[in-house]
Amino acid sequence: METVFGILIPFLGTTLGAACVFFMKRSLGDLVQRSLAGFAAGVMVAAAIWSLLIPAIEQSEDLGKLSFFPAFAGFWAGVLFLLMLDRLIPHLHVGSDQAEGPKSKLGRTTMMVLAVTLHNIPEGMAVGVMYAGFLAGNSQITAAGALALSIGIAIQNFPEGAIISMPLRAEGESKVRAFVGGVLSGIVEPIGAVLTILAAQLVIPALPYLLSFAAGAMLYVVVEELIPEMSQGRHSNIGTVFFAVGFSVMMVLDVALG
Repeated sequence: METVFGILIPFLGTTLGAACVFFMKRSLGDLVQRSLAGFAAGVMVAAAIWSLLIPAIEQSEDLGKLSFFPAFAGFWAGVLFLLMLDRLIPHLHVGSDQAEGPKSKLGRTTMMVLAVTLHNIPEGMAVGVMYAGFLAGNSQITAAGALALSIGIAIQNFPEGAIISMPLRAEGESKVRAFVGGVLSGIVEPIGAVLTILAAQLVIPALPYLLSFAAGAMLYVVVEELIPEMSQGRHSNIGTVFFAVGFSVMMVLDVALG
């Protein structure tokens, strides 16, 4: 039950954020969106380091001087996996007029949802692999540590839910359809978490590779999408400040609860 709850926490964050469409009359301003993007980037970088990469290296200590290898290999596999998805799935980032990926006849709304869904995949995997390690009895991954990651991702998912539902409303969708679009962008997280847990249970020795795989995928999203988004336009330093806030929040959560 504890694991089920932990897996659903990030999805709850997205859902609550998407519900903002029922209470807010105007779409989020550019300054607010840059702040939220910076915060999300900070959370994801801190999570990738403290919750994923460091545990991956620590669990490979028996390899001696090669203890870095599982983290190195998994990290690059995660980066290349997201790069492949970025090329194969048509998507449109909020605030952009040019779609990415292969040419498609999909509508703007669908491609906007796909863009957020793409960057929710590694977050779901990260939560899944943490709980997989906990369920496997790994002494270096505690229930509190896994919960800290879930809470951190849920916190940054709240603004993400609003970032997708509010623009969908501005595109002319009804409030209900905009809310559903925001929710659907986050449904991939619990699904990805469950699939990762099942995969990890089959190959427990691969846990360090899976931890760093999720880290690589998350950092790809940060550098490819969130940093450019938080840095564009005037007053770009606001994104940097909120990056630091997000990084600090996740670091404190991981150390205090882990």
